Amino acid sequence: MENLPPCPECGSTYTYQSVMLLACPECGHEWNPDEVVEDGSVVKDANGTILQDGDSVVVVKNLPVKGAPKPIKSGTKVKNIRLTDGDHNISCKIDGFGSMALKSEFVKKA
Repeated sequence: MENLPPCPECGSTYTYQSVMLLACPECGHEWNPDEVVEDGSVVKDANGTILQDGDSVVVVKNLPVKGAPKPIKSGTKVKNIRLTDGDHNISCKIDGFGSMALKSEFVKKA
C-alpha cells in the first residue's frame, strides 16, 4: 500500500489515487500532489485555483489602499507574485502603487 499524504482540506488520512489526482473520500476534495506548496499550506485564488510563486493574477474588485487617494481598480494585472505567510498572503509590486500585500481571496489567476 502506498504512503499517500493526508487531505489538505480536512486532514483525512484515507486519501487514494484517482488517475493523476489524489482524492479524499470524506470531503470529496481532489488535488494534484505536484501543485501543493512545499510547506503543506495551499494558497487559492477567488475561484479556488491554486496559486504559486511567480504566477500572474488579476484583481477581482476595487481595493482601497490606506494613504492612497485612489483604490486598486478591478481588472488590474499583477505579475510575478510571491506567496507569504499571514493574512495578506501575496506579496507583489503594482504599477502606480509600489510594493503591496494582497489577500488571495481578492485575486484570480491570469
